[in-house]
Amino acid sequence: MQGSANLNVMIKAARRAGRSLAKDFREVENLQVSAKGAGDFVSRADIAAEAIIREELTAARPTYGWCGEESDAVAGKDPTRRWIVDPLDGTTNFLHGLPHWAISIALEHKGEIVAGVIYDPAKDELFHAEKGQGAWMNETRLRVSGRSRMIESIFATGLPFGGRADLPDTLRDMARLLPQCAGVRRWGAAALDLAYVAAGRYEGFWERGLHEWDIAAGLVILREAGGLAEPIDPEGDILRDGEIVCANGEIFDRFAKVIRGG
Repeated sequence: MQGSANLNVMIKAARRAGRSLAKDFREVENLQVSAKGAGDFVSRADIAAEAIIREELTAARPTYGWCGEESDAVAGKDPTRRWIVDPLDGTTNFLHGLPHWAISIALEHKGEIVAGVIYDPAKDELFHAEKGQGAWMNETRLRVSGRSRMIESIFATGLPFGGRADLPDTLRDMARLLPQCAGVRRWGAAALDLAYVAAGRYEGFWERGLHEWDIAAGLVILREAGGLAEPIDPEGDILRDGEIVCANGEIFDRFAKVIRGG
């Protein structure tokens, strides 16, 4: 699949950062046994990956704005275009030596996400999409699953940790959803959860308390694969509020109703 010049720049940046993170990931296991642990090392790996991505994207598109998890936002000379980047989604997995984490890069144009790349170096799976051009994983076209029965469907979410305020909401969601479905997965990387819905691996995903860099790339990939996505609060905004409910078209209305407490 031949992408645009912008998409090719994004893919190149993701792959280069992926090589750096994969090398660091191999070191994590050795660090786990040290008294200090791997936390400081991983935060350095994260910052180094963001620097690589920023260098690649800025060299290719010096006028675009920037929003990254590990650095201050920058308004570009071109006010209509902005990169939205998470250099390491799934940091806790990375820290524990779990091979489920990804790089997420999105391009926003006039307030709309027009391209997204999510790269999982551990599995060498590169999910990508541009508005109007479909969604792909490596060279394979992506489509959301065709399952239409809730009881045969599996869903993904993130469970709040460390005293986050949205824990009661999520527990209520689970109590309503679990009796109606084939299972709920919590794999610890929201970008990959969205990519997996796009790939038909999950029927749906929901989560609160996210940041725009967790969601942006996955949103365009999901929609280009035929998925539906809305804020959990129907009056809200996915990127601004950091909450999302998404699924294939067959399941969406019933799934969203469960999550919204209907």
